[in-house]
Amino acid sequence: MDLFDEYGSESLARRAPLAERLRPRTLDEVVGQPHLTGESGPLRAAVERGRIGSLILWGPPGSGKTTLARVLAGTVEEEFVPLSAVTSGVKDLRAALDGARERLKYQARGTLLFVDEVHRFNKTQQDALLPALEEGLVDFIGATTENPSFEVTAPLLSRSRVLRLLPLSDEDLVRLLRRGTEELGVEVSPEACEYLLRLSGGDGRRLLNALEVGASRAEQRVEVGDIERAVGERALRYGREEHYDVISAFIKSVRGGDPDAALHYLARMLEAGEDPVFVARRLVIVASEDIGNADPHGLPLAMAAAQAVRLIGMPEGRIPLAQATTYLASAPKSNAAYVAIGRALEDVRRGSTTEVPLHLRNAATGLMKEEGYGAGYRYAHDDEPEGMNDRYLPDDLAGRIYYEPEKRGAEGEIRSRLERWRRERDSRSDG
Repeated sequence: MDLFDEYGSESLARRAPLAERLRPRTLDEVVGQPHLTGESGPLRAAVERGRIGSLILWGPPGSGKTTLARVLAGTVEEEFVPLSAVTSGVKDLRAALDGARERLKYQARGTLLFVDEVHRFNKTQQDALLPALEEGLVDFIGATTENPSFEVTAPLLSRSRVLRLLPLSDEDLVRLLRRGTEELGVEVSPEACEYLLRLSGGDGRRLLNALEVGASRAEQRVEVGDIERAVGERALRYGREEHYDVISAFIKSVRGGDPDAALHYLARMLEAGEDPVFVARRLVIVASEDIGNADPHGLPLAMAAAQAVRLIGMPEGRIPLAQATTYLASAPKSNAAYVAIGRALEDVRRGSTTEVPLHLRNAATGLMKEEGYGAGYRYAHDDEPEGMNDRYLPDDLAGRIYYEPEKRGAEGEIRSRLERWRRERDSRSDG
């Protein structure tokens, strides 16, 4: 490299995005994912043995998948060859593998092949990787935001170790933010710092990008307004205490059957930069805790909304969130299942764990059968009463009722059915 090449490389480095300039070069510099990079972590072990093998890094955007792949390649001194499954095909993949074979043959240098969004490769493209992995031609890292159990073919999955990456914690994001401010030579107000943490949603790249653009609009101190103008979003002033107040009001509005109030608090959370996945998780909990069997469709709808938010992101994610919010707020309510498991746990913790009745035990061996295991069990699908054709609780809990359905919605039908089953069972016992 001559003087002009070196000067050009330095100029390009200075013009690179902040996230690229701060990209770690060693595992010790990586922010987050200590379960993978720590002393007993699998990536640390891979570096120590000098061979990566085949990995699939599964995690949300901005959690460090590409960063870890680059760090690993540099640490074991292999050529880093990146491909994007969005833009690359079998031809590109074969060219990369041919290059790896030439590199190994003439330079005795290994290759780390990195395929971003590997779930976008179709079956033929994923199968094209298999011979190279089997002969050890390359170390391979695939990155995906989708569950590899569903999106990666079984042969490729069986040859790879799946490592789960987590969203960056607030502590991780603060460390990253500190590095960014030092690199840019700016200060960030406490309000702007808090806004950046909420805005990023655990995505380190998004945090650094927002900081960089916000800093370009500020002088020495970055304020919330600078970031708002930079990212085109309005930050609702929203302290840590108010975070809990607003989510509490949201849940109680859904529980109380007021879809309009629930939408108001949903909008406040989204406008404040609240993590939409966090909101979706709360809706899933509400669907079971407060609606339950009064409307059994509530939980599947809440789960679908949570999946939709992860799939499409924001701002469109607000739509399935609003759909689930209004449905759950308008649904009949019951906390009977929530109360029931609490009662059952209370009994178990008090020591009500006597032996399972003999007729309900599993007679797995001849000796167990001789001891009476399973004897007298009534198979529910034979010509027996519709339900509660026997007694199932241990003797010391006989007659104990945990689940008491409400009279509202679909749970009213369940209540009537259980009452009828109990009456019929008791009459049979009396007879």
